[in-house]
Amino acid sequence: MTDQLTSTLRVRIGQEEAHYGGNLVEGARILKLFGDVITEIAIKTDGDEGLFVGYSDIQFLAPVYAGDFIEVAGTVEKIGNTSRTVKFEARKVVASRYDASPSAADILDEPIVVVRATGTTVIPKENSRASAVGVLAR
Repeated sequence: MTDQLTSTLRVRIGQEEAHYGGNLVEGARILKLFGDVITEIAIKTDGDEGLFVGYSDIQFLAPVYAGDFIEVAGTVEKIGNTSRTVKFEARKVVASRYDASPSAADILDEPIVVVRATGTTVIPKENSRASAVGVLAR
């Protein structure tokens, strides 16, 4: 069951996503990835995408640049009647190296945590198929 209460994805941040000077990517890009993760979790738990209602905490901890590979993970922290609260973490696993060449990158021995957050999604009771997907039925 633990597997069904988590979601992980890995993406390469493309050059088109550089928003600021020096190929810096805006933090909202990572929040969008958190939205994808919590949507998958809602589908796993309830068979419905749910409605992401907000964040209770967001911490931007390190910069993200075009060319970086980011791994985003979410784990259900709390299950309410219709809500699912998820802890998120985004880690840089490959770092672009513009200082070495325009296309250089390094696989990091230790991932760098770039963002942590907590968010909540709500699945309307009439849309939840929790018993059908068997995750929350105990």
